[in-house]
Amino acid sequence: MSTRPISDYALLGDCRSAALVTSDGSVDWLCFPRFDSPAIFARLLDDDAGHWSIRPTGPAEIARRYVEGTLVLETTFRTPDGTIVLVDALALGRRERGHGIGASSPGVLLREATCVEGTVTLAVTYAPRPEFGLVRPLMEPVRGGLIARGGAHVLSLSIPAELRTDGAVARATVTLTAGRRLGLALHTGATWETEPQCWNQRLIHRRIKDTIEGWRSWSRQHVRYQGPWQDQVAHSGRVLRALTFAPTGAIVAAATTSLPEETGGVRNWDYRYTWVRDASLTLQALDSAACEKEEAAFFGFLARAAATRLDHASDLQIMYGVGGERDLSERPLPHLTGWRGSAPVRVGNDAWRQRQLDVYGELLDAAHQLRTNTTHHQYDPITRTFLLGAAETAAHRWQEPDQGIWEIRGPSRHFLHSKLMCWVALDRAIALAPALGATDRVSGWERIRSQIRTAILTDGWNADVGAFTQAFGDPSLDASALTIPMVGFLPGDDPRVRATVNAIATHLTDARGLVRRYTTSDGLPGGEGTFLLCTFWLAHALALTGQTARADRVFRAAVSHANDVGLLAEEVDSVTGEPIGNFPQAFSHIGLINAACAIRDRQGTRSDTVPPS
Repeated sequence: MSTRPISDYALLGDCRSAALVTSDGSVDWLCFPRFDSPAIFARLLDDDAGHWSIRPTGPAEIARRYVEGTLVLETTFRTPDGTIVLVDALALGRRERGHGIGASSPGVLLREATCVEGTVTLAVTYAPRPEFGLVRPLMEPVRGGLIARGGAHVLSLSIPAELRTDGAVARATVTLTAGRRLGLALHTGATWETEPQCWNQRLIHRRIKDTIEGWRSWSRQHVRYQGPWQDQVAHSGRVLRALTFAPTGAIVAAATTSLPEETGGVRNWDYRYTWVRDASLTLQALDSAACEKEEAAFFGFLARAAATRLDHASDLQIMYGVGGERDLSERPLPHLTGWRGSAPVRVGNDAWRQRQLDVYGELLDAAHQLRTNTTHHQYDPITRTFLLGAAETAAHRWQEPDQGIWEIRGPSRHFLHSKLMCWVALDRAIALAPALGATDRVSGWERIRSQIRTAILTDGWNADVGAFTQAFGDPSLDASALTIPMVGFLPGDDPRVRATVNAIATHLTDARGLVRRYTTSDGLPGGEGTFLLCTFWLAHALALTGQTARADRVFRAAVSHANDVGLLAEEVDSVTGEPIGNFPQAFSHIGLINAACAIRDRQGTRSDTVPPS
């Protein structure tokens, strides 16, 4: 059973796949060649599911950071006899720069240890376990390294040292003196393809330097945001880029599957897919981070993946695979014990079958943002037809119940957020009507938009609670109501908005000031932690209501739960304060960027403003 804290992991990315590395040099998670591929190392979810560690044989003081402007990890081990610097990276394509990074990533994990003073002996342990630990491959020494075969994979480990194999584990001990370095590389391929060739030391070193420059060139092109928390915003932009599948532009919700919302619980989902619900907030964050090309690529992916004929009896699917796949059927992996015994471990996500009416608003808002943020963006005929269908479907189906933004697995209900986003769908469709060639539909859309508005103000507002609530006729609060001023339904100075924001700040926060999504039953056993996205939403909404000092405090409470290399999980355990949930979570970093922009834009406009950090 894996027990290591989630916050101990750092992310490596090549804009196609992801690896997670512990603070003491163990790769415990790696999926090649895509984010949603079966893991080669999965010790994150089970001690016997594979890892690759490089660390000193004796005790060491450890410090780590990302190389400036990159997602290349640098870990420093200080021992009584010397100091080693370990650099880890997923290789970008050769000489890829700027917006082009990830276009031809080779699927290679690079590791290089350099002794900078004294003498240090390193222990290397290599235990690949393809297909989430089901395969214990056969290993064969070759010139320059080791080949491992099993299942559908062949793995090539480049290492200029003698390896001792014991079953499906290989080990080496290497002593380095000041100025000497050890380079390693892991390639993967299909068994029916030519076996990957081992790389020599010079090539490994050169490709690490090239990958560093690739990330730095991307970062230099994305420096639009100026203001408080500038470093965190820039870093979050890199995290979003790392979670992007470059061939299609899809952005995964997280790099992992089945890290739980409650330790030992069953709320363990696969987040290595793309949700339509994230679309508008993602584009807003990408625009703030000066990622115009990434905006266009992400919307293009959504338009292609979601494109289908919509009529009054069909639903828009809520999520897709990174290649645009629709069938994401869920299945358990019973051979894995799960992080801290949180089982079942799942691959796939059956939420793809749900009806969520909010997706029409998120899709059309994304289309509107793209039109606003990029110069002369034009929709092709298929996309225009699809967006028209989405607007018409929202107009015809807004009165129906659904599962809501949080994918509640209980009975369908009339969720306020779903109605709100149907209003957004028509509001943005009206604004886009000339571009969509739909000016003849505007009067009808305006009439239905007005009906939705009346319903929300009448049935969504609960006078007894003094707030907009989770669902029509329900007194329960829900953090999704914080989006009311964000989408422009009501201004931040509207008394009902301010009352709702204050009610959520009072009744849905824990002792740390972090926000729960809701406290009502959702059809699942157990509970969950506080949501970092919702906490950033609270900071964002407080800023929109003019309460910038409170917004600043809430923002600081949320960002304080980033780990030592600036990564945010999905949730925080309300009892222990420990990060939980899939990691790193795109939505949390999106919330950080958008809240930082909202606070910056309103600081100095109210008397309760505090100085920026």
